[in-house]
Amino acid sequence: MRPAYLSAARALQLGREWAVEGDQRRALDAYSEALSLLRALPPERTRDVLLAHTHLAFYQTLVLGGGDPQEHLHLGVSYARSTRDPLARAIAEECLSGLEVAL
Repeated sequence: MRPAYLSAARALQLGREWAVEGDQRRALDAYSEALSLLRALPPERTRDVLLAHTHLAFYQTLVLGGGDPQEHLHLGVSYARSTRDPLARAIAEECLSGLEVAL
C-alpha cells in the first residue's frame, strides 16, 4: 500500500505545481491519477487526508479555469471534516470563505 500513497502524493504535488504554472490540463490529469490510486485503497486516515487535499486542489484548479467544481468541493470538505487534518481543514475553510458557508 505504501507505494500507492507515495505515487498519489507525488501526483498531487505535480498537479499543484502545474496548476501554479497555469497548465490546468496537466494539473487535472495529475489530480485524476491521484484520485484513481486513492480510491483503490481501503479506507484509512492517510488515504482520507490525501483524498481531502486532492479534491480541494481539484476544486481550486477548476475554479480558476471556469469549470464546475462543486462535487470536488463537497467531497474535499467532507474528508477534511472527518479526518480533522489541520491543513486540509484550513484549505477547506479558505475554499468556503467566499461561499458564506462554515466548516
